[in-house]
Amino acid sequence: MDISSRPRRSALYLPGNNVRALEKGKILPADVLILDLEDAVGIDDKVVSRERVCNAVASGVYAPREVVVRVNGLGSAWHDDDIAAVALSGADGVLVPKVESPEQVYELSDALDDAGAPSNLKLWVMVETPGAFLRAENIASASERLAVLVIGTNDLVNDLHALHRPGRAPILTALSLAVLGARAAGKVILDGVFNSIKDDAGFVAEAFQGREMGFDGKTVIHPTQISGANDVFGPSQDEVVYARKVVAAFRQAEDAGESVIALDGTMIESMHVRDAHRILGLDSRIAELSAAAPVQ
Repeated sequence: MDISSRPRRSALYLPGNNVRALEKGKILPADVLILDLEDAVGIDDKVVSRERVCNAVASGVYAPREVVVRVNGLGSAWHDDDIAAVALSGADGVLVPKVESPEQVYELSDALDDAGAPSNLKLWVMVETPGAFLRAENIASASERLAVLVIGTNDLVNDLHALHRPGRAPILTALSLAVLGARAAGKVILDGVFNSIKDDAGFVAEAFQGREMGFDGKTVIHPTQISGANDVFGPSQDEVVYARKVVAAFRQAEDAGESVIALDGTMIESMHVRDAHRILGLDSRIAELSAAAPVQ
């Protein structure tokens, strides 16, 4: 499967020091599992959690889900050993927090190469500081190994001395800059977390906002948020039906030698056809992965 076209509707953080959570991850319907060695793990548990997480990844128990390990940040006491271990673990990606410049991306790419990481292990980076948002395009385009930007809204709000508000007005400019940077570089981008695990309506509203802005999916912090993210960021049945109509209308016009396509009173251009193929491809890949994955 093309790494750039995998469904990433939901990306669930799982604490690397929580054996029960890691076990449950085997049956959860998230597209991506992010096994966390950073924020979720205390100082005394860093080393043993690294070994536990890498062993779990290497066992292949999470297939066919995409498995990413969030390591400790550049400059931390655990970063280098984290990178070395994850590089050879069989993970699909390594997520690095607080990346702020293309130079740091170069450093991370070189470190993965030096550690013997295969080319299919992709670099994911978190964009979560004011400087990173302002340099989003440069960060996203710094390396071919870099595949995904992950937004860290909590750190951004904190650094801005802003407030968490429904609708996220204080950080909308930053979110838009990140989406623009990712799209300019041809990379995937995932929206930040929603903190209230009991506010289902608030989560869905924020997820819809993220999809409207152009995000590919959303990071989530609790299993109850997975289905909402999957529903919002997966194509709806109406979208799939309409995409099929667009493709059929285009083929019919081609067969008739016509250059102008109208569908339900709306002019259809080549960009609409490309997007229809993207929607149908995504729907097909979601179905394939769902059929192959054991879920609760």
